[in-house]
Amino acid sequence: MKGTRVFAAVVALFAFSAVGIHAEDWKLDKTHSNVGFTVRHMLVSKVNGHFKDFDATVTFDPANIANSSVEFTVQTTSISTDNERRDNHLRSGDFFLVDSFPQMTFKSTKLELGTGDNFKIMGDLTIRGTTKPVTFDVVKNGMIETARGDRAGFSATATIKRMEFGVQWNAALETGGLVVSDDVTINLEIQLVKPKPEPAPKG
Repeated sequence: MKGTRVFAAVVALFAFSAVGIHAEDWKLDKTHSNVGFTVRHMLVSKVNGHFKDFDATVTFDPANIANSSVEFTVQTTSISTDNERRDNHLRSGDFFLVDSFPQMTFKSTKLELGTGDNFKIMGDLTIRGTTKPVTFDVVKNGMIETARGDRAGFSATATIKRMEFGVQWNAALETGGLVVSDDVTINLEIQLVKPKPEPAPKG
């Protein structure tokens, strides 16, 4: 009986290792990616914004997405809503306090497969020094092989409570309600590339 358990453990370890064989580092194509957000303003409209400066470290296994992982870093000073006055306010201590907290980060802890090309990424999001668990709903949009390497595209969304991360500024409306919603939807459009290895020199 003991020998059987040992054999089963060895088989399980081998199977786990075999899964990891196909997990490889992919690069973020920032030119074709976007880190955006949407927040409701004065109860009647939505304001969209994005961050211009971001990067990611991604280990991607096309054969088994659950074996993948991601770490994301966003430079908070790069926020843009196409309004300079508003952007400066967002950089201030009322919101992101960029002088003290120049980065937002996300580190995945688990990927969970769904149906079709849908899956979830669970991880830790850190804003203004506060870390909370967040789940992104992700859709794999497609994958192609090109002369320069393989490419894969994803769309991801998550809704957070900004006040839980210390982003607490607000003002009350005379008619009731708040100027800026507590709910913020994060919208990601991500393109990854795995460059083809350079051919070995001849001779």
